[in-house]
Amino acid sequence: MKTTALENQSRQQRYLEQFIIRYTERTKTSKQLAQTYRPFLADERGTEDFSFPLKEMTYPIASKRAAGSRMWDVDGNEYIDLVMGLGVNLFGYNPPFIQAALAEQLEQGIQLGSQLEFVGEVAELFCELTRMERVAFSNTGTEAIMTAIRLARTVTGRNKVAIFSHSYHGHSDQTLVQAETVDNNLHSVPIYPGIPPSAAEDILVLDFMHPRSLDAIAVRHQELAAVLVSPIQRQRPDRDPRMFLHQLRQLTAESGIALIFDEVVTGFRLHPGGAQAFFDVAADLAVYGKIVGGGMPIGAVAGKATYMDRIDGGMWNYGDASYPQANQTLFAGTFRKHPLAIAAARAVLHYLKSQGATLQEQLAQRTSQFIAELNAYFATKAVPLRMANFSSIIGPATSGISASFESLMLLNYNLIDRGVLLLPGGGGYLSAAHTDEDIVRIMQVFKDSVEELQNVGLLLQ
Repeated sequence: MKTTALENQSRQQRYLEQFIIRYTERTKTSKQLAQTYRPFLADERGTEDFSFPLKEMTYPIASKRAAGSRMWDVDGNEYIDLVMGLGVNLFGYNPPFIQAALAEQLEQGIQLGSQLEFVGEVAELFCELTRMERVAFSNTGTEAIMTAIRLARTVTGRNKVAIFSHSYHGHSDQTLVQAETVDNNLHSVPIYPGIPPSAAEDILVLDFMHPRSLDAIAVRHQELAAVLVSPIQRQRPDRDPRMFLHQLRQLTAESGIALIFDEVVTGFRLHPGGAQAFFDVAADLAVYGKIVGGGMPIGAVAGKATYMDRIDGGMWNYGDASYPQANQTLFAGTFRKHPLAIAAARAVLHYLKSQGATLQEQLAQRTSQFIAELNAYFATKAVPLRMANFSSIIGPATSGISASFESLMLLNYNLIDRGVLLLPGGGGYLSAAHTDEDIVRIMQVFKDSVEELQNVGLLLQ
């Protein structure tokens, strides 16, 4: 006998109520902590992707400890983690070589205001791997992006910057901008409240990998100080931008526009030299973070001396008449070049150099095999979801997704309930610490979760 729509809805509602009880009991201390400290802690992680039917499960999992590919929460639950610090932990949690570097530096103390003895060594190694001429260190990727834009404007004498939709370049006002049609004209407007319209006036928002974007840059080349681009968009990892990036490089070089690569995610993940080495494109400036800090907060802006000299005036020597001649702009911060961050970076860079490109190549191959197997399973079960990857970056494919938001969130909660952590929507990162056994377990958790949801009429085409 066929079930009616009302019966299906009733069955799904009963399932949801029972699942919420199961999930919240398993992670009860995480929920208690979220409720107890909400009056004091303003935290967007507690309301990301808020949905009223799933309200009782809307809280971050509170972690107790982590090692390798695993994380344990405050209730003692063990998870295989694919979030990996939002892409920070290329080597997994707490790898011994980083742990040792941090312990050694802690013994030496946290010297702020003076120059750490090996920061120059770290800068030289950074430039060797990235093929950049000079580098400066900051605390976050957002700070590094702001600095790169300022350097481009200083050198070119222009103000406008082109960015691409669906890219995230940190939380400064000038990059939180989107394109909007007003009175049949395209304008750049702030995405969020609290950002003045003036912040968007010098930002041109274009479509990534679209020929008309190249035309728009060519038309406005005399106004543009820089084009800022994420080589791989985390939310759209199934798109290969190689040809577009080469076209972008040629156009900006011909027009005297600074090409800035946002390598906060791709830096050292695609290749020891980052996306530039992977795609064989040399940017004028590039911004890094995440992986290079080994878990410590760090940002870096690197590039051609023409631009980087505007931080300190450029090269000069003792014992002669030389002096810093380049017109300088401001770059500052008490905690930039923090001893723990620089110590971790030194350990990471030496490790990456010793591994060559083998680490990234093997990780990319394993990630592609995992995603292919997962998509094959989705197809056989008529799941309206497809995943994609670029190297070891995982995200939803741009096609093949027709499930409702609540269904996809329920899938994510099911994965968490069974001990697998992904970003909402299915994004994540494979690390060198994930074993073949981990991948087998992740596949089984996906299968068990899909089967449970489909048994109540959810996650169907």
